[in-house]
Amino acid sequence: MTHGIDIQSISLTREGAEVFRDFSLQLRERRIGIVGRNGAGKSSLIRLISGLVAPQSGMVKVEGVDVLKDRAGALETVGLLFQNPDHQIIFPAVVEEIAFGLEQQGLSRAEARARARSVLAHHGRADWEDRLSHALSQGQRQLLCLMAVLAMEPRWILFDEPFASLDMPTGLAIEARIKALKQNVVIVTHDPSRVEGFDRILWLEAGKIAADGSPDEVLPRYRAAMEDLARSMAC
Repeated sequence: MTHGIDIQSISLTREGAEVFRDFSLQLRERRIGIVGRNGAGKSSLIRLISGLVAPQSGMVKVEGVDVLKDRAGALETVGLLFQNPDHQIIFPAVVEEIAFGLEQQGLSRAEARARARSVLAHHGRADWEDRLSHALSQGQRQLLCLMAVLAMEPRWILFDEPFASLDMPTGLAIEARIKALKQNVVIVTHDPSRVEGFDRILWLEAGKIAADGSPDEVLPRYRAAMEDLARSMAC
């Protein structure tokens, strides 16, 4: 039985600003999109889910794993891709970047590198093994981060604005790879068109759920509200 993601009565304040207060949410669907304006709490929410941010109160579990207390379990359960791959990439060589997470999961250095080479080959990038991470293009670095997460085989993968700063062909290529994933996916995006075919959409506004439902239910309301806001700002 799938436990999914359970967020239980979390409260979070960052830099003196309240982000969430007594916030609860259950996520079970395979493809989930989160939309909302800047500052709505979208990025904070997925960092809470991945265990990178600790709430002042409450609990977050993914597939029954307490992501704060069981970091080893969290590594096997949930992966996160940042908006900017340069905030995620640590190592100069591609193979080292992919192998690092595998070593954190307990593989020896040799085993981790062998698995990393296998992942690169699976994605048609075997020739990247000894390439320098910083020499890759923005889209290629984004793919490197995705491969590093996939190598650890988490059950959930979270994406924070994965299409930001990508040109159209690269964005479409990343979108196609995301659609092909077997894992459960949560995507934070400011572009509603990216999540139109998803199973569930959450609209966050000031740390609260403004709407929750299917894309057909939520996205037209969200677009209309954003268009109204844009008109009011233009006056």
